[in-house]
Amino acid sequence: MIKVIMLMKRRPGMTTEAFRDYYESKHRLIGEKYLRGFATRYVRRYVNPLPDRSGELYDPEYDVVLEVWYPDETTFKDCAENLQNPEIAKEINDDEQQVFDMRFLRSYIVEEYESRLD
Repeated sequence: MIKVIMLMKRRPGMTTEAFRDYYESKHRLIGEKYLRGFATRYVRRYVNPLPDRSGELYDPEYDVVLEVWYPDETTFKDCAENLQNPEIAKEINDDEQQVFDMRFLRSYIVEEYESRLD
């Protein structure tokens, strides 16, 4: 299993509510369209900051942690190649400009290690 995470921030001037609404009602559909047949999971984890030591809430560095799971490296690479198709890349990029501050976009392949606590 290959797991990719992306940390993303909403574009300046966009409220948290507008960001989440846009992502779930529009951008998510583009993701589903191009991940279908490649990825096995497409999960958005929206962050809600906890108060700092003084009890104040702060604007989070990122608004969503995206997870995309692929069954294997070959499928991951095939999907990445498909996403480089100029028409697909343009559709994704044009929509990303509507919702994300692309200066803060970060992508990683992650390895998970889980502890049993029982």
